Amino acid sequence: MQQTDRGSYRTQESLGRQFRHSCLGQLIILAGIICALLFIAYLTVPNEETMMTEMDDNIRQCIEANDSIKTDWIDDAVNNVGYIFTHASDEPNKEILDNFNEYNKLEYYHHTFYATTLLRNNFKAEGIRVGVGIFGVVIPTVNFNDFLFRIGPMHKGYDQKPIKSSIIISGDNWSNNPELGL
Repeated sequence: MQQTDRGSYRTQESLGRQFRHSCLGQLIILAGIICALLFIAYLTVPNEETMMTEMDDNIRQCIEANDSIKTDWIDDAVNNVGYIFTHASDEPNKEILDNFNEYNKLEYYHHTFYATTLLRNNFKAEGIRVGVGIFGVVIPTVNFNDFLFRIGPMHKGYDQKPIKSSIIISGDNWSNNPELGL
């Protein structure tokens, strides 16, 4: 038996194909894709006006949706995803929004590739992140129990237990949401 094509079993791949299949080539391609995504994120960071407008709408929706029964954190997560695509009603409860604006403050922070919004109030002075803006989209992370709507005495005296009904703040021992009457 004579083989006529001896020595030509090896395939000749192009230089580009060899580069894509090499480890270094794959790392360079991955780094290029990541750099492109970071560049797009840098260009599409929401500005302060957009973030504040969207967060105001998301907070109003959170206040409106609070009359339903919530069992766990997944309810807030599903609502927050829905807030991206919907808008609050045109008739907000003026009293509740005035109380919210009196005791809570939103702050905008611009980072290189994204923006965040913090909610500060008397109980959470360090702030709670309630929104992230990236790729031109504002993603809310609001939770109704983070809002402060009224304040009152926390103790009758220094050696007394806290009064739960006089303050609305987050936490296991402090949450006591008001009846909104929406």
